[in-house]
Amino acid sequence: MIDLYTWKTPNGRKPAIALEELQLHYVVHPVDISHDEQFLPAFVAISPNSKIPGMVDKENGMTLFESGAILQYLAEKTGKLLPMSGPTRYTTLQWLNWQVGGIGPMFGQLGFFANRAKERIPLAIDRYLTESNRLLDVLERRLSQSAYVGSDDYSIADIAIYPWVVAAIINNPNSLNDARARRPSMDRWMTKLAERPGVIKGMNVLQDAGAS
Repeated sequence: MIDLYTWKTPNGRKPAIALEELQLHYVVHPVDISHDEQFLPAFVAISPNSKIPGMVDKENGMTLFESGAILQYLAEKTGKLLPMSGPTRYTTLQWLNWQVGGIGPMFGQLGFFANRAKERIPLAIDRYLTESNRLLDVLERRLSQSAYVGSDDYSIADIAIYPWVVAAIINNPNSLNDARARRPSMDRWMTKLAERPGVIKGMNVLQDAGAS
């Protein structure tokens, strides 16, 4: 069995989607970051960086933090959602890392400066909005060439990217409200993923645990 320590954020939803898609038995432990529970010693023992998600695989005692590492671990544990070898494996991993190093930080900063910062800083908002749109354009070009992000097969790259794109569009209705309309390949991809039962369940992780 797997213990998943998470919250209702894009990074927190990623492993929940993967666990649902892989049909692995897991138990969710909420880590309410709005109440600083990520800094409690019990969670820090799992995630030294005090960031969700964290995971413990009781089958072998493996403890992991960082959502990208968790996705790769789950894929390799099951032999699914990531080719075990060959060029497509590394193409998939490069897009996974693109999310971790690009979409996550940029979309996160846009959300902070546009929606949560006490002081409105137009320069910062413009900087992160411009970069977020550029990244969405990169995604659009990729999906115009491939059914899914890593290849023509659904993978952990799609699982990593999808929650961040959904959150960015929902949380920035004034600036990204036409993001899908202007990117038909991305829109097709998002529609397809939104219909997957595993994605639906993973995106709704902890839906009854207070406001998101």
